[in-house]
Amino acid sequence: MATPVSDRVSELIARLSGPLGTTLPPAFTSALRAVPRHLFLPDRFWVRDGNGGYLPIDRTLYPEAWWDAAYSDQPLVTQFTDGAPSSSASMPSMVLYELHLARLDGPGRRHQASGMQVIELGAGTGFNAGLLCALLGQEAVTTVDVDPVLVAQAAANLKAVGYAPTVTVADASAPDALPNGPYDRILATFSVDHIPDPWRAQLAPGGRIVTPWYSDWAAYGMLAADMAPNGTVHGHFHPHGSYMVMRTPNAVGTATHDLQEAAVDRAGPAESPQPPARVPGPSRTGRTRLSPWAVTADPDTEFHLGLAVPHTSYEWDTTGEHAPVRFCLYSADGSTASVDHDGINPAEFTVIQNGSRALWDETEAAYLRWERLGRPAVDRHGLTVTPDGTHHVWIDQPDTALTTRHNRPPRD
Repeated sequence: MATPVSDRVSELIARLSGPLGTTLPPAFTSALRAVPRHLFLPDRFWVRDGNGGYLPIDRTLYPEAWWDAAYSDQPLVTQFTDGAPSSSASMPSMVLYELHLARLDGPGRRHQASGMQVIELGAGTGFNAGLLCALLGQEAVTTVDVDPVLVAQAAANLKAVGYAPTVTVADASAPDALPNGPYDRILATFSVDHIPDPWRAQLAPGGRIVTPWYSDWAAYGMLAADMAPNGTVHGHFHPHGSYMVMRTPNAVGTATHDLQEAAVDRAGPAESPQPPARVPGPSRTGRTRLSPWAVTADPDTEFHLGLAVPHTSYEWDTTGEHAPVRFCLYSADGSTASVDHDGINPAEFTVIQNGSRALWDETEAAYLRWERLGRPAVDRHGLTVTPDGTHHVWIDQPDTALTTRHNRPPRD
């Protein structure tokens, strides 16, 4: 290694701006120096190759490339399962962004941390937990993961930098599975599409949950929400970040369609699941002047539609089998919709819908309403979860309701 570790850490600190601004809080710079990232990385990890795949970087074969990647602001895949990424070292800027949303970067954090308990859901490499130990003290930190292999490695990595927080195997979605609660902070390193009941049950009054978010439409954004005295969880969404979805024990060791964390300035759409079987029945054919490209134009659009048209995913078909370009929508109940561009007329499109839901009609109505509301960005969206688990999504204020739904178990 030609460049000293201290210099590499300084270079990383200098380039970490993005959502946190151009200068990191002193607490974060101190934590980054106390918790060298390379000590939490395996000798072989993978980076994106720019063509939708991953390039392995081996420390023995390519030491300089390994060190450069270790102190870059990019996600590093550390584990594959059945050919799909199943664990990663997150982008340092996104790690700090979540700690910032958790309000753990202020000068009073040590005083505030007296008696504070923080749990990280998704131990991964242990790097996040190491930063939490540096910020709050190891006695305040618990980190869990559903994968025993990751838990063992995270504990070893933390020990290597002198920290011994509570590190244990637990299913973050299971009742009474989280040790040492209640917690003043619950931080997830994977994305969810609802707040699981056990999280609310383990959150102390005045405590805060920070978690990445996803919908079937798009994995993008973070939620920061606080526990009110009456048991209601209430907060706002924030832009940036695209993380793998939560795994459950029966998903460990199997391939998933999780999305690896994307670049700070642009998170891509969530990978579409296998389309459900088409619901039998007659198709309904019509026309639309709303371009399918408009409903996938940017993260703000996709985030809103993911909330407003629940349990709906999309994909593009450019094979030419049905039309020069076909935009496809799928819902969990088997409903489908397609919007065809004939390759000639950009102002009108053919729509074919099938099933109990008119998916394109729902999407078009949600998009037009989004325009009437002034095209609200991610941070104008909020969430209130009542004590019975009902989720209310709103724009600007809770009385501007967008959707309401009851809680449901996470998907495997």
